[in-house]
This record gives sequence, structure tokens and C-alpha cells, in this order.
Amino acid sequence: MRRELPMNQSMRVAVHDRYGPPEVLHVSTAPRPAPGSGQLLVRVRASTVNGGEVIGRQGRLKLITGRRFPRQIGIDLAGEIVALGTDVSEFEIGDAVWGAVDERGDAGAAAEYVAVDVTQLSHAPAHLTPIEASSLLAGGNTALVALRDTVSLASGERVLIRGAAGGVGSVAVQVAKMLGAHVTGLASLATADFVRSLGADEIVDYHTPPDELGEFDVVFDTRGTRLRDFRRLLARGGRMITIAFDIDSPLRSLGYIAVSAIHASRRVRLFLGHPNGVLFTTLAQAADAGRLKPVVDSVFPLERIAEAHAQLERGGVRGKVVIDVGEPR
Repeated sequence: MRRELPMNQSMRVAVHDRYGPPEVLHVSTAPRPAPGSGQLLVRVRASTVNGGEVIGRQGRLKLITGRRFPRQIGIDLAGEIVALGTDVSEFEIGDAVWGAVDERGDAGAAAEYVAVDVTQLSHAPAHLTPIEASSLLAGGNTALVALRDTVSLASGERVLIRGAAGGVGSVAVQVAKMLGAHVTGLASLATADFVRSLGADEIVDYHTPPDELGEFDVVFDTRGTRLRDFRRLLARGGRMITIAFDIDSPLRSLGYIAVSAIHASRRVRLFLGHPNGVLFTTLAQAADAGRLKPVVDSVFPLERIAEAHAQLERGGVRGKVVIDVGEPR
């Protein structure tokens, strides 16, 4: 179905002009992008707030991210195609899509429009709204690559998911169950019912000392701290993967991950993955089959993106904090 673009050539986009607290974020205007070869122009309906974006906006990674401003924000997106670049054949204008922008680029998904490489998108789940769909993107991609591909989680194995109520952990619980594992979720007791509703077999208070947690075939860590303590929980032949490192002691944390490699299969692996359309297609199929369900904690309009970031920083979220981009103006 062909849809006409509005005449206005500018768009709203969330940016920050310096590093700092959530209040540095605001909505500005920028030229509406045009899709290049192999790209699609997507009218974004929803995006989310991710932990890595919060750390980046705070300036805790500025040695890597640099000091070029203004800086757009947002990684994952759900929306619809409004224009096609050249050399695109598998999508049509009007298709509902979901995916992610290239984190190494300048474009952010918290915007009315974004030009995205066709390889970074797939058709969205047919029965989910953009807000619902967006809540599964980052966590689904991370969990699928980490658990299925990196540590080869097998049916019947015992997996501990640290941070099971968070944006990534809440989807990792579902992916682990989809793979047939016995899932123990480490989370606050206030979120126990939520984590149980996702399919966790057991929920343990995150205040519990690690040496009282038992033995696991796989440990999936979303925090990046106390890696040595959690690695000790691995059974013979066990595997551990973390999607974070201790941002307060980065050299020591990354050094421990590197040194753990001498232990072969019981090493700590640091998650490295680049989302792509093939993974998003797999996730969409799982969502349409009812094997993955949305994990929306709260929804903020684009103009309140600073409040959305503050919500995630406060902690205690259950699933994802979602940005409702709304209708273009």
C-alpha cells in the first residue's frame, strides 16, 4: 500500500548537546533523511531506552564515543516503510517493519523518520502494535545470539539469568524457555510474579549471596559486576556470558573476562553481536507463534524522553521503557 509523505521536509528527533543527566536530552528538528541504495525510509512509531544509551549519554564512555554534538539517540525501532531506496526488492511501501539502526552511525531511532539498511530490518510481528513489538527487539536479539549461538544452551540445561526482570533479562527468560532450559531468574522479590509470568521455573532474590544459588550449566549476566563470584556457579562444562562489564572498574572487569579464557569452556564470554534482519525475522516468527510476549514497563511520548531515561536510571523496571514517537508533524 503506497502512502504519501507529508510535505514538511523536517522531522522531530531526540538529541543531546552535551553529556550529563537525563535533562540534557531534548527534542529538536533535523532534515528528514532520504534512503540511499539498499536502504528504507521508515516512519518510526516506537523506540526504546537501552542501558548502553544511558551510559553513553552520561558520558561514561566518552573516550570511545567522542565529543561530537549534537548526538542523536535510540537504537531499536518499529514502524512502517514510507520510501524505498534503489536496489530494494523484498519490501514495499506500507510494510510494517522492525529492526535497529547501526550503532556506529550518526542516526538515532528516537526520531520521526530514519533511513535504515535493508539488512537491519525485517517484517514486524503481525499481531503486535509497534509499542509492543519494540519492547522485544534489543532483548530478543541479545538473548537469541547469546544463548542459542554463543553458549549453545541446550534443552534440559539449567540457566541462571541475572537481572531477569530488566529489558534484556525479561526476554532472555522467554528465549531460554523457548530453547527448553530450566530457568532460574535472579531478580527483586517485588518482580517475582512478573518474572514467573514470563516462564521462569524459579525466582531467587538478587540479594542472595552467589554461593547459595547452586550450580548451573549456563549463567547469563546483564550486570557486569561480581563476574568471578557468578562464574564459580558453573557446573563442569558450564558456560557464562555477560552483556556488560563493570563500568566503574572497566580495566579490571575486562581484564578478568580476558584472563578467564584460559579456562576454555568455563570462560566468561563478553557478548558481541550485531543485530540483523535474519535475527529479527526469527524473533518475529516466535512472537507471532506466541512464544515471545511483549515486556512493556512504561511508555513515554518522544517529547518526554528525558523522563524515560530517568525512569530507567532509577531502576526497578519490569521489561522495557518505550518511546511513543507518535504521528509526524
